[in-house]
Amino acid sequence: MTITPLSVPPTDTEVDHWWAVLASARTADLPGTPPPSRTEVAGRLRVPSARGRAVHWAAEGAIASLVLFADGSNDHTAFLDELTVRPDARRRGEGTALWERVREELRAQGRTSVSAEVDLGGPGQAFAESLGFENVLPMAWYVQEVPGVRNLPAAGPAAGYELRCWPGPVPEDWAQAVAVAHGAMDDAPSGDLDQRIQTWTAERLHAAHGLILARGGALTTVAAVTPDGEVAAYTELVLPDPAGPRGLQYDTVVVPAHRGHGLGRTVKLRMLAEAAALHPSLRTIATSVADDNTPMLAVNASLGYRRERPAGYFQLKL
Repeated sequence: MTITPLSVPPTDTEVDHWWAVLASARTADLPGTPPPSRTEVAGRLRVPSARGRAVHWAAEGAIASLVLFADGSNDHTAFLDELTVRPDARRRGEGTALWERVREELRAQGRTSVSAEVDLGGPGQAFAESLGFENVLPMAWYVQEVPGVRNLPAAGPAAGYELRCWPGPVPEDWAQAVAVAHGAMDDAPSGDLDQRIQTWTAERLHAAHGLILARGGALTTVAAVTPDGEVAAYTELVLPDPAGPRGLQYDTVVVPAHRGHGLGRTVKLRMLAEAAALHPSLRTIATSVADDNTPMLAVNASLGYRRERPAGYFQLKL
């Protein structure tokens, strides 16, 4: 069995192989969920992660991708972004061989843990548990049908706040305020995940948003702001492929001092309206929420999000 590191940057042939493996696996394992487009796959392979060094490998019917964090706070750990085997190539040892290559890299780089996001109830969970991974943060994916937003009430600003909508990167004069608001994510459930929280800055925000755009995606932020220029709440919508049918709800944040005013629901409601207007091909918006995050689960339920599938952040101590 031959395991080959991808070229830097990957060739069109390598991207096509990667895309074919992912598309066939996702179609078999998650029927009804659209697989990633070639645009999304090419962007992720060709534009480096903002958090560290990515390494990609391919076998005949399987692929693997590892992000080695290099942010100064999490250089002891890593994230297994992909380890996927094409359905007709399973039980031939390719997944195990790729895992051994990943493990060699982790040891060579002195990593003491690795995490991965895993869908529950399928081959990914069984394989992860056979390797010793444990679910340290139970969660689930939820989906909002975009055509359904026409039945929701219009989103007006809460008393004392103004709603701002920024397609693309957050403007420079608001970037630091959004970065400060992001600190409210520090109290979000994180289970026993072996990752240290970093302080967000305007520069880090620009880097994260720039990565989305460089990979061919689209980004929109909706914020509730105060008269003195504070960002009290915000939410982000990312389309990995602007022509695709599914978007991803990224962070939704309400600063503690401004909680209790319905701002989380307000910014998400406005985002749904913006999404329907800006992206006519968009059909669903998906988001993942930790099982312990009861406030966000309640907000999403009020907007018509339905539970799509259970998942978890799995972790292995090396």
